[in-house]
Amino acid sequence: MTKPAYVAVDWGTSSFRLWLIGQDGSILGERRSGEGMTTAAQTGFARVLQAHLDALSAPADIPVIVCGMAGARQGWVEAGYIDTPTSLAAILTGAVAVPGQSRDVRILPGLAQRSRQAPDVMRGEETQLLGAIAADTKGEQLVCMPGTHSKWVRVVDGQVMGFSTFMTGELFDVITKHSILSHAVAGSADMPTDTGAFEAALKAAFDKPALATNLLFTARSGQLLHGLTAAGAQALISGTLIGAEIAGALASAGQGASIMLVASGRLQALYEDAFRTLSLSHKTIDADAAVRRGLSAAAEAIWLKNESKS
Repeated sequence: MTKPAYVAVDWGTSSFRLWLIGQDGSILGERRSGEGMTTAAQTGFARVLQAHLDALSAPADIPVIVCGMAGARQGWVEAGYIDTPTSLAAILTGAVAVPGQSRDVRILPGLAQRSRQAPDVMRGEETQLLGAIAADTKGEQLVCMPGTHSKWVRVVDGQVMGFSTFMTGELFDVITKHSILSHAVAGSADMPTDTGAFEAALKAAFDKPALATNLLFTARSGQLLHGLTAAGAQALISGTLIGAEIAGALASAGQGASIMLVASGRLQALYEDAFRTLSLSHKTIDADAAVRRGLSAAAEAIWLKNESKS
């Protein structure tokens, strides 16, 4: 059996994912929990990490590579940002060591776009990006990473030229839970998905994104006047927000690049449906696989290459 080589950790705001990686690159163990940055800041980052390492009987001397919110200002150790435009390879060399640990723990930096007109930041997604696109890839890609804060990144010949954040997931949560439209979607969880309503709303918002807030209100008016179901209202809100997101992303990045979707699970299915509906060609990369590949590339650059030289 292959020996453990390092530990890879994706530490989000509300989630924690850890993989024990073998010398041959295989996954020897995996841990997932809700102990994201918010929880770990109270419990202690070192304590949370050690509990998961102990659960997998990880050797005491193997290093740990971390991406995500553990490197935020309010996280474990601030890892800072690398400014765009930048090469994907620059992410590999910007890892920050966590002081006072018995093992070597490094946290990867985020990316920053310091334009006055379009300031933006990402933390965690840069590692997915690193795993989705090889540093020596030629041509132009437009990478879509959907989530609470969806990221659209323009990469040209391995250079991150710029990116845009869309608060699609968070807006959906706020609108369906804390606005007048929360009444419109009540009970939708118990109904089948209304694909037709999603696709119609998606097209409408994509064609006329300036009308997005007007289109959202039809989730309520459509129920009052035309018997729109709760599932239809939920799908209408989702389709409107995603349609406006895609329209905005293509408007700011141009439509010449090929689209790469980095997603998994429900979001993968949702965005693949959106791209098909809008006749936008795309390639899908599994988000979990991408972040593991990105973390592995960083671990190899930091530790494994050094070992091969010694």
